[in-house]
Amino acid sequence: MSTIDESREFLPVRIAVLTVSDSRTSADDRSGDTLVARIEAAGHQLAAREIVQDDRATIAARLRDWCADPAIDVVISTGGTGLTGRDVTVEAHRDVYEKEIDAFSTVFTIVSMKKIGTSAVQSRACGGVAMGTYLFALPGSPGACKDAWDEILSLQLDYRHRPCNFVEIFPRLDEHRRRK
Repeated sequence: MSTIDESREFLPVRIAVLTVSDSRTSADDRSGDTLVARIEAAGHQLAAREIVQDDRATIAARLRDWCADPAIDVVISTGGTGLTGRDVTVEAHRDVYEKEIDAFSTVFTIVSMKKIGTSAVQSRACGGVAMGTYLFALPGSPGACKDAWDEILSLQLDYRHRPCNFVEIFPRLDEHRRRK
């Protein structure tokens, strides 16, 4: 069973938040605000925050830039994971991923099913790793961001979480690059 091991020290993670939208601004980015509030309340550091248009190349470029930044450990995007023509965030993420975290989509769907039933099939939330950085693409609704953070990411980004978590394998994410 999953637990928090209080004997381990909490290690803050540096997280960037990317909102993908053709219509949102910093004044009405409720999903981004939801993530930032939860990130900071958990004791993590907001490393960067930006809003970009629904454009695959623009999204992928921002993800690559942030993955190359040693001050960023994790990137969480919100928006553009649906089924419409402008929903290209998942494709942009996959353009960047070195490895996809397949189970993230599955677990997110399970969490969503409890909240919104079969409507969960319309989300293409995904996760992956690139250049030693974790990347997660979440839907654009504040509720979906809340659910993903509260039930998955807050635990996996907490070094104290047992039996395992994403933080403890940070040092090994790019080990394949060091072996030449």
